[in-house]
Amino acid sequence: MEFKVYDAAFAKQYENGVTKAMPLVSWDIYSQYLLQTNVLLHDVNSLHQIANKNQWKSVWDFKESLQDKTVIVVTDAQLKIVFATKNIKNMNGYEANEVVGNSPKMFQGKQTDLQVSNEIRQAIINKIPFEKNVINYCKDGSLYKCHIKGFPVFNHKGEVTNFIAFEKIAA
Repeated sequence: MEFKVYDAAFAKQYENGVTKAMPLVSWDIYSQYLLQTNVLLHDVNSLHQIANKNQWKSVWDFKESLQDKTVIVVTDAQLKIVFATKNIKNMNGYEANEVVGNSPKMFQGKQTDLQVSNEIRQAIINKIPFEKNVINYCKDGSLYKCHIKGFPVFNHKGEVTNFIAFEKIAA
């Protein structure tokens, strides 16, 4: 009933020529924002599910990190990627589902600094956080400098269940 009243009032107003048609140019901008927000929220929800499933002792503000164009990669204790945020494609051209099941070594190549790789490996073996810049390779073979903040993730029993990396393009 209410819609009929609204429709009748709109039709009357339109007949009088008072209403001017305007193009809706902001919809494209809004729809892109809405899509990015939905992807961000999906990634945050997935990260919380992984954290709950593995009983993570530590908690990070995933939403804030992702709004800062940070890519988040989670591996299991054996360093196989179990999750990557969808924005990884913007950084290196890989879709998130293309990296799952692989080792983060898939991003390394000929120009990756072996000393930095060894320092990261030692931090992982010693189960300590690290922060490094590393030369990585995009899907198309081009290079990018990646700033990585990596952390071992412990459960409530003190066991390492995952490793998490917060990655950004380095200047």
